[in-house]
Amino acid sequence: MGSFLIILVAYLIIVSASGTLARFFLKFKLPLITGFLIVGIISGPYITGLLDKDAVNSLSFIKDISLAFIAFAAGAELHLKEFHGRFKTISWITFGQLVIAFIISTFILYYLAEYIPFMNGMEMSGELAVSMLVATIFIASSPASAIAVINELRAKGKYTQMAIVVTVVKDVLVIILFTICFAVAATLINGDNFKINTFFELIIGLTVSVSLGFLIGKLLNFILSFFINAKFKIVFVILIGWFVFAISHFISEYSEIHWGFKFYLEPLLINIVASFYVVNYTKSRTEFLMLLEKNGMNIYVLFFTLAGASVALDVLQNYWLIALVLFIVRLFTIGLGSSIGALSAGESGLFIKTAWMPYVTQAGVALGLVTIVAGAYPLWGAEFETILIAVIVLNELFGPTIFKWSINKMGESHVKAEIPEFDGIRDALIFGLESQSLALAKTLQKHGWLVTIATLRDEINPNDYPDYHIEKIRNYSLETFEKLKASRMEAIIAMQTDVENRGICEIVYEHFGTRALIVRLNEQSNVEEFRNMGALIVEPSTSIVNLLFHFAQSPVATSILLGLEEHKETIDIEVVNPDIKGLALRDLRLPGDILILSVKRGGNTVISHGYTRLRIGDVVTVVGSQESIEKVKLKFE
Repeated sequence: MGSFLIILVAYLIIVSASGTLARFFLKFKLPLITGFLIVGIISGPYITGLLDKDAVNSLSFIKDISLAFIAFAAGAELHLKEFHGRFKTISWITFGQLVIAFIISTFILYYLAEYIPFMNGMEMSGELAVSMLVATIFIASSPASAIAVINELRAKGKYTQMAIVVTVVKDVLVIILFTICFAVAATLINGDNFKINTFFELIIGLTVSVSLGFLIGKLLNFILSFFINAKFKIVFVILIGWFVFAISHFISEYSEIHWGFKFYLEPLLINIVASFYVVNYTKSRTEFLMLLEKNGMNIYVLFFTLAGASVALDVLQNYWLIALVLFIVRLFTIGLGSSIGALSAGESGLFIKTAWMPYVTQAGVALGLVTIVAGAYPLWGAEFETILIAVIVLNELFGPTIFKWSINKMGESHVKAEIPEFDGIRDALIFGLESQSLALAKTLQKHGWLVTIATLRDEINPNDYPDYHIEKIRNYSLETFEKLKASRMEAIIAMQTDVENRGICEIVYEHFGTRALIVRLNEQSNVEEFRNMGALIVEPSTSIVNLLFHFAQSPVATSILLGLEEHKETIDIEVVNPDIKGLALRDLRLPGDILILSVKRGGNTVISHGYTRLRIGDVVTVVGSQESIEKVKLKFE
């Protein structure tokens, strides 16, 4: 027990480092999961030796815990309401991969058997069995990775929706297919004849697994219904998932000893069904999804770091070429199956050409299936696990990039545009002509801003507002924004209905990357949607209360920030002048009445002090007199 605790503590230290080091790979547009795998490989027996083989084996329970969570996360994506109207394409693409890709992969692998180390020397029946298992693993994709790419690109559209739904549905069916192939493979590898009893045992095992899944789902809902801390709830959720694995292993061993055959319960399928039940048929859906989202990365770093440490590099060194061949075989079969499925569904030419691209990436489910096979066949399991993990790593390296390219090609990416360089002039664009927008424009103009007010109102005569620059527009199209010269605006303020504001924010977010995008909110339920587009939200119903609170708590600071303090103003200034790059705040010669409130860098606020060194692009918030602020602007800009 003492040795085990030492190993566990050491591994947790490695995991902590992995969570930090993996972010380095983001610079190369690689997912964090790839970073976790590589850190695990470095920590394993063949490079640094921080974890030897015995240590990796003693931590195998972490794989079961992680797989339980990954199964919950996959099942949570099966929200039935999102499938409406898309069954035809979903069905055909899923069929193309589960049937066409599976059959072709099995055929190719069977004829390549003599070149594949873990299949070389087997009987023909064994070669066929292992080919079926590998083909099943080839079909598996990664819902977690797909979701990460979609969220990163803020992708929306038919292609994106197809990708995530097919990925999750296919992985559920892969679990069922794997259960069947695993039982058939056991019969073929052991040299026994396939008996009709085996088929019935499979059907009964799958039926019991699905039934247990709904029971576990009810148990999860019961746990989630309690008013207890979320940290306790996620612990209970993970323990329930791990218990499913433990009881499945126990029944498998018990049945073999006492009943004369192995009764298979599929723990991944049980947990996926349980999660599916919670998401679709209980009121705990929102809380369950929140728990999975908040704790997902912690589980992924545990699982993928250990998976990386399990890679036998001595085997990979000898068989890297066959791993590359298997990677190419998988791309070919997945591509062929997906394209045939999309063609059968009547999709367009571009959709057919890119139909395979969302499904290249592999991760949790595939690794879980590899682990199960390797554990069941120790004689050749190490070679099997190492070569297939190498294939999965290749899929993880290239898959997200391919998926990103396909989303951009289909025109469904909605990423934020880069913020343009400051041109030295403070411009503001206000949408909506009313008393508040006029008052805002007047205040901004008083502080040296050039303000344009855009309105859809036909009855307005701009000549009636001689003190303001009024532009009449026909719609909120990209062409309209270009005519309004939105690319040079320092601030864009949307003061229309939430529907109109949403359209304004979408165009600004995707095409112009304005520094300050401000929305006057009408409905509280739309907060998250605007926040996801980087908008600063002003909610009239609560703004006055918050303002009064801040006046009561800090009247002087609030007065300064609102410009009510005589001769004092607050302003954000971007550092553009290369002459002050690298200078510490304490070394700047600033007017005596200037106070630096904060420094914002890359969207994050830096804890600023006298030794904070400025960089080009930093946004510095300063307080001071108008005269002194002009001097600071001259120095910084």
